[in-house]
Order: sequence, then C-alpha cells, then structure tokens
Amino acid sequence: MGEETRGPARGAGKVGDAELLVALRHEQRRRILRAMAEEDPVSPRRLAQVLHEPLSNVSYHVRVLADDCGAIELVDTRPVRGSMQHFYSSLVEEPWALAALGLDGSGGQEDGEGHDAGRAAA
Repeated sequence: MGEETRGPARGAGKVGDAELLVALRHEQRRRILRAMAEEDPVSPRRLAQVLHEPLSNVSYHVRVLADDCGAIELVDTRPVRGSMQHFYSSLVEEPWALAALGLDGSGGQEDGEGHDAGRAAA
C-alpha cells in the first residue's frame, strides 16, 4: 500500500491557494501569521508569549501551518535548556492572503468577532 501524503510537497517553494485557505481558516493561525510578519524567524515559545496563548495551542497551530498547509517553514533549531527550540519563517506571499491578514496596508484584519473589518457592509 502507498503512503498517504498530506500538505504541499516539500521543497515546492510556493504555497497554493487551497493550502492558504486552510491556513487562514482558523483565527489562531491568522494571529500566528500576523505575529510572524513582525518577528521572523520566530519560535512557537516566543509566539505563545506575544499572543498570550498556551504553548501547546500555539505549537499545534504552528504544526498545522508547517506540515499541513506549507504556509511556514522550519529555518533553524537551537538547543535551549536541554531541548531543541525550532524557529519558523512565513512563506505567505500571495497578495490576497496578505490582504486577508491585513499585512498589505488595507486594514483587512478581523474586528475580533470573526468579521472582516475591511469589508464593506452588505
């Protein structure tokens, strides 16, 4: 039987739209990607501090972003107090995804209630 592969092919370089949609589906992953725009590369431990979230939650979403979505990549590891700390960089470059994150200057971030604050009311 063949092995099932998940997420984008390693070394693919570019993140596909479908993978980005998965990445952006969850508010915690959007918060992580926004924080990564401010500090790159960054470790899950640092992200947990910045986002005031439990390390276990942040680590889970970092794994989803890296392994399932391919939206971030592991760029460095360093020994810290007897364990290895991992550092990641964002691979998100698509203009529509940056706009959805509010990283293009358009103010497309959500208003805290799950609504896109940059979108006009219908």
